[in-house]
Amino acid sequence: MRNIEMSVPHAGQVDAAALREVNADDLARYAADPAHPWWRRKACVLALAGRVPQRRVADLIARVRDPGDVGQVRIALLDVLTDRAELLPWLRHEDRQHERSYGVPEALLKARGMLGDRSAARELATLAASAWRHRRAVGEAGLDALVTRYGVETVLADLGDTRPEDRGFHVRARHRAGHDVTDALADPDRGVAYLAQSLLSDPDRLRRYLAEAPTTDAKLWAAYALHRLTSDTAETLAVYETLGRPRVEVTGLDDELRSAILHEYASGCERHSDPRWRIEALCTEPPTRPDQDEQLSRATAALTAAGLTPKPPVSCGEHNRQGGGTYHVIEIGDSELFVSTLGRFVTGDVGNLAARHALESAGFRWIDETTGGIRVTDLCVYYFGNRAALTVDTLLFYWQD
Repeated sequence: MRNIEMSVPHAGQVDAAALREVNADDLARYAADPAHPWWRRKACVLALAGRVPQRRVADLIARVRDPGDVGQVRIALLDVLTDRAELLPWLRHEDRQHERSYGVPEALLKARGMLGDRSAARELATLAASAWRHRRAVGEAGLDALVTRYGVETVLADLGDTRPEDRGFHVRARHRAGHDVTDALADPDRGVAYLAQSLLSDPDRLRRYLAEAPTTDAKLWAAYALHRLTSDTAETLAVYETLGRPRVEVTGLDDELRSAILHEYASGCERHSDPRWRIEALCTEPPTRPDQDEQLSRATAALTAAGLTPKPPVSCGEHNRQGGGTYHVIEIGDSELFVSTLGRFVTGDVGNLAARHALESAGFRWIDETTGGIRVTDLCVYYFGNRAALTVDTLLFYWQD
């Protein structure tokens, strides 16, 4: 075992080439022994790819089946045991629905696909439509294995086209086969339409489609894909004007707030966002962002002049000891004031009227609970694992670890 320990001296330090030189039986015995560090065992499993000793298969399968073993080891084992048909009854058993180790439920689904279990197709399609890239990759791998074994038409038939995730697989399969998927820009599900636009590469085809697209949304997706390919803002603006400058109306969201939020988030918003946000961001001028040093100096001076004793401003990342975002924090006693980097927006404890009046007198705009609580409809932004529409206060004073 010394060679193994020398090849993996510490967690995260793996000499993969050296491990591949270790006898496969030694690697398998080490991987099957839960007394060894899990990170060495995982490295041994990866080094076993394509050369699992038959005499050790039962021991390794036992590790896969043990819910008490480390999830990363079990996942790695599933990847090197994808030819073991004897795993399939266990993989399909209803008890597998209770697996909770991180990544293991997805790996079990992928293994079913690799072993040719067509009954896993719908769950794999759902996984392949995930907003999480690593989950998408696992789902796609499982579906691809089914396609390799049975052919794409069989898998398409198994899925149908009722669910958005099934239609997403149809789009991906058609694109891989070299077919045009421009028509999918009219799909009623934004996730499917977004996928379609991301795959398109012919500007002329998109220009022709703009004249025949059946819905405004389809035209907007076409314009968005066209801009992605050409960076021609004038052309995008022409489409925007022809369509009547469509936009998502949000009650209570005035132009100042809208512009600040739009130009911070629309270009990188999540796939289920309304395409109107994306096109509006491309076709409108962004607001002038404040000089942060000047802004913070002015805020501190105003608070000091009002008889308050503000501490030096710190970024939200420094305040939270990790991450970053769109505001600075100024502490005054037990109170905290937030100063947005997106504009002249400030907020803080409701009861701190002296601070509010001081900042408003210095030209800042206080975001109260009513304004801050406005939800910016259909602009989906990643926030602590969620990808949904957020409120004004979260967007102006955004922090992510």
